[in-house]
Amino acid sequence: MLALLCSSAAYNVAVTGATGRTGRLVVDSLLKSGHSVTALVRDGDKAASVLPAAVACRELDLATAGAEEMRTACAGADKLIWCATGFTDAGELIDVRGMKELVPGAIAATGETPAVVMLSSAGVTRPAWDDAKKARLIGCSDIPIIRLNPGGILGKKCEAEQALRESGVPYCVVRPTGLKFEGWPQGRPFLSQGDVAVGRCNAVDLAETLVGVLGEAAAAGKTFELFTLAGYPPPSSLSPALERLSADAAGPLPEAAVDAAYDLLQQCLPGEEQDATKLEMGRTYEQVDSGEVRRESGAPPTERELSVAGGALEGMGARGSGGKRGLLKRLFRIGASS
Repeated sequence: MLALLCSSAAYNVAVTGATGRTGRLVVDSLLKSGHSVTALVRDGDKAASVLPAAVACRELDLATAGAEEMRTACAGADKLIWCATGFTDAGELIDVRGMKELVPGAIAATGETPAVVMLSSAGVTRPAWDDAKKARLIGCSDIPIIRLNPGGILGKKCEAEQALRESGVPYCVVRPTGLKFEGWPQGRPFLSQGDVAVGRCNAVDLAETLVGVLGEAAAAGKTFELFTLAGYPPPSSLSPALERLSADAAGPLPEAAVDAAYDLLQQCLPGEEQDATKLEMGRTYEQVDSGEVRRESGAPPTERELSVAGGALEGMGARGSGGKRGLLKRLFRIGASS
């Protein structure tokens, strides 16, 4: 619904990661909004089985393709939505490779709106915070994904974001909080900055926002976090919220503004206890409320959490015989502190 409201022009949009769960929702939202879709896919047969017939599929392996192959695959596209992630066989995050080697020059940027919209993640800056900042903002620094940070993936996504900013391509970076494909209703996309957002993001709301910012001049050159505020309808336009955000070129938010955003957003946490430090990876706010989960702040990850994190990373691992096992050992050192 939001993408339909925000769309003011029809584009031909290239989508990476189009056969993934989020990518498929993005494709659906694009088509409903009247756009054409060029899906960049590694497996053409899989794409044909899961994507609508109206989608033009072009085979491209982002782990090995060069810049010229990327330009050829994106030929005719006006915009690019980057939903892909994962690792190459050498252990490089595809996001980093893509933003440094593939995206620059792939889309001919015209106008004042974003040419590239990157799906990133909330929390990408938090592992690099100093101890004082982590302590001050403990409600968003002492949470499962930040504590475990499997494979250092958050820092790698942060690196990919910065590569896009430095590419010269008009862009927008969207950082969702915990993504929910079920169990959390659609609602109002809540935009913030400072990387202090924690909570749940409905996957359809995310997809519609990724599509909605394509035609928004106020989104260009900006990075923001996103979660779903349940119980509220989507706005008629993203423009007012986007216009309130600071451009990345202005530099980091003042720490006083970060603190103010943190204090506000902590009131929007799901559940009754509203204390994300009590969560364990793979557990819910409702389990905290019921007393089933009661982690002590500062406690090290449990073996179960390490196993869950390792499984999540394995799902993004390298392809090929024997490559995945070695990759996981390099990326996820279970004995290392997080």
